[in-house]
Amino acid sequence: MFTGIIENTAKVVNIEQEGSNFHFTLECEIADQLHIDQSFAHDGCCLTLVKLDKEKKQYVVTAMKETMDRTNLSTWEIGTEVNVERSMLMDGRFDGHIVQGHVDTTAICEKVVDENGSWRYFFRYNDNEHNTVEKGSICVNGVSLTVVDSENDMFSVSIIPYTQEHTNFHNFKVGTKVNIEFDVIGKYIEKLLQQYLKK
Repeated sequence: MFTGIIENTAKVVNIEQEGSNFHFTLECEIADQLHIDQSFAHDGCCLTLVKLDKEKKQYVVTAMKETMDRTNLSTWEIGTEVNVERSMLMDGRFDGHIVQGHVDTTAICEKVVDENGSWRYFFRYNDNEHNTVEKGSICVNGVSLTVVDSENDMFSVSIIPYTQEHTNFHNFKVGTKVNIEFDVIGKYIEKLLQQYLKK
């Protein structure tokens, strides 16, 4: 379980394919605080650490075919900057919203608007099951955000300078593919409504 409050960014330094699995080696400033078998969110995608080199501040995570198919990991290359977050502590403040690290789909950045002190990003997605609501929660590349504009297959979010500087949002441009996790409470409500309407 995560909160969507990004701790740091990591950089992809090596990619190896083994069958349908991909082993990603990443370098991160907080790698010396990690441990093997730990759940670690990468652009909002929960992955397990399988190798760790604290001296080099590097670690390895493995993504299977399902993960590669449903997320933006297939676009990663050497040098890609990734948002990272460790799982939340139960005795801390809950600063974001409930983020499971289970990516629902991907979206494409369609527009970036400089709003003179903040930035608004517009994303379009292809998912008939889930929707956003204005002022609702959305997780974009692991970042807990509030929806500004909401349509059936599009939404926008606004980013303050701190988020722009400390996450990989500063790399986004038109055409960037991002991971999306819809609000888990909203997903349960949608499921219940679908079952009710079928009766």
